[in-house]
Amino acid sequence: MPPLAITAYTATSALGRGNEAHARAIADSVGGLAPNDFSTAPLPCWIGRVAGLEDEPLPREQAQWECRNNRLAWLALRQDGFIDAVTAARQRYGASRVAVLLGTSTASIGATEEGYRRLENGAMPADLLRPAIHTPHSLAGFVARTFDLEGPCLTVATACSSSAKVFANAERMIRLGLIDAAVVGGVDTLCDSVLFGFNSLELVSSEPCRPFDANRNGISLGEAGGFALIERATEEGSAPLFIGYGEASDAHHMSTPHPEGLGAELALRDTLARAGIEPGDVDYINLHGTSSQKNDEVEAALVARSFPATTRASSTKGFTGHTLGAAGIVEAVLTLLAMRDGTVPANLGATTPDPLCGPQMAWQSEKADLHIALSNSFGFGGNNACLAFARPGAAA
Repeated sequence: MPPLAITAYTATSALGRGNEAHARAIADSVGGLAPNDFSTAPLPCWIGRVAGLEDEPLPREQAQWECRNNRLAWLALRQDGFIDAVTAARQRYGASRVAVLLGTSTASIGATEEGYRRLENGAMPADLLRPAIHTPHSLAGFVARTFDLEGPCLTVATACSSSAKVFANAERMIRLGLIDAAVVGGVDTLCDSVLFGFNSLELVSSEPCRPFDANRNGISLGEAGGFALIERATEEGSAPLFIGYGEASDAHHMSTPHPEGLGAELALRDTLARAGIEPGDVDYINLHGTSSQKNDEVEAALVARSFPATTRASSTKGFTGHTLGAAGIVEAVLTLLAMRDGTVPANLGATTPDPLCGPQMAWQSEKADLHIALSNSFGFGGNNACLAFARPGAAA
């Protein structure tokens, strides 16, 4: 795969707004989880909530898109000069040559929940009678309209791999000549369907999550939004590079990964092959590491048997919580920042390593020269994705 340039990227989560807030949190090993205060009947758990979102309404001209999820999208888009970067790409290539490819798991369902709670004679209340926000495509539609983009506009909803898989869509569209650039990313926000749904599966911990800890007892849910701009790389470019991806579906179970990690391993091997690298070339892996029993044991065993001890690996969900459809893009951004700053993120929250973990695990923050890194995203239904990134000049 010819490398593609990531000419702009940004993330907003419980760690703060924009890249530098995330870089500081990683450098200081300070997470953003807090006791749950979301919903009219908050579950006894910890969440990664974006502070101040309730006070950030959309501009008046975008009022038809108003909902928590699109508010977070708008907040994230305004960080790190991302709007200017996309505007420049639109001017450079034309509105029809820039795609919007975004992942989400619940989109604007929080607004739909509110509408059903406030039904008026069996119908949506007047202030929520806006069909555009009651569809899974609300996020992508909002972003495309924000930038007046006319290229392909696609929503990927493959659970927790959603905003990782959009990178693969962008590569294929660029390679086929359909587009010259793509806005990729994803947004998911807290809502009752997520909190109570995961709780009904007995997956939510009453404590802050502890990925890969022997005594872990569930996940912490979070919300986040992130975006990246992908274009063809140039020889003189200074942007980080997207060098490979792998996708697989093990279809083992609706909510449990294959016990031997076959789908995850297939995605991993596909990524290495497409990037033209070997396991020993990988300096860091941002693990999916949800803190659930099955995911962590499968992923720990996969890393232990596949990579040398020199490869560093950690989960960053102890920092942000599991942001579901936004996990792929947020963790991709954290991976890019780790390479930029030479900082391996700590595996925050874990104190007693799971015996299945190998020497690759970085339990505390480490300084390292990171040239090539991977980011894993494994979703319900066995939707697996892995992304490979490189610092400028590091790709073959």
